[in-house]
Amino acid sequence: MKRIISILILCVVVTGASAQSKLDQDRAAIKSLAGYYKVTFNYAETFAADTAYKFHPRYHSWGYEWATIVEDSPKKIAIQHLLVVGDSTVIKHWREDWVYEQPTMLQYDKDNTWKKVTLKPAEVKGRWVQKVYQVDDSPRYESIGTWVHVDGRHEWQSKTDSPLPRREFTKRNDYNVLARGNRIYLTPQGWMYEQDNNKVVRSASGDKVIAQEKGYEEFTKVDEAKFAYAKKWWAGQQGYWADARKAWDDIFAKSPSIKLAGKKDGKLLYEQLFDLADKSEKEKWSSDKNKVETIKVINTYVNAS
Repeated sequence: MKRIISILILCVVVTGASAQSKLDQDRAAIKSLAGYYKVTFNYAETFAADTAYKFHPRYHSWGYEWATIVEDSPKKIAIQHLLVVGDSTVIKHWREDWVYEQPTMLQYDKDNTWKKVTLKPAEVKGRWVQKVYQVDDSPRYESIGTWVHVDGRHEWQSKTDSPLPRREFTKRNDYNVLARGNRIYLTPQGWMYEQDNNKVVRSASGDKVIAQEKGYEEFTKVDEAKFAYAKKWWAGQQGYWADARKAWDDIFAKSPSIKLAGKKDGKLLYEQLFDLADKSEKEKWSSDKNKVETIKVINTYVNAS
């Protein structure tokens, strides 16, 4: 009997250590997405069932981006991306939050509307939700997947719906949902974000795919020295944006659905919040004032129900 008990205890210990090791591997992979990068963006439409469809030009761009960790807890890692233009211009770019075994997700529908869905325990066990936010910290898309570490490879895959990508949302109105196939994997030089996307027309009668697209966003490590000005700029801005994230969290927590409006008084939401960030830095607002002023602005753009 003692021998059986000892074996059972050993199995529990080994299983626990293995699970912890996997979680540690996941966390290490996610944290390695942070760093100093040159990013190249390459997209091309590859197939359309309608032979009359006219393929749009391929998209190519590049830039320098600093991805910095702004929150690091055992089951959540938040990474803020900052776009660097020249030696004296920084743009707060997108943010990605990674949350372990999160039971709910914001699911994109259409027309700038997201709905909260509840996942089953089996759907979240051992898996990470990647929550991608726009430059003003409003939602973009969320998706769930499992990090895999095998044969020296570290990768994560998911599928989800999102609004039109930034490269097209001001240029096209022939589709209204991007059905994303996401694959993130680490490389010796940094990491790759590979996509297999469907451009979808979503209506009351269902979904119609008008074209398929292949995308590669390659993050290649570069010299940290290029980002000296970005570090100085972010040091003055990060306090406000930490409070803005808390303001958004309050809205997300109590809202089963969120719909974002376009321009108000001639400005988009990100323009209003960028103005607040500059004003907060200049006038040295308190955290409470940051949150109050931020929620006041957000509420004019967000229809939360």
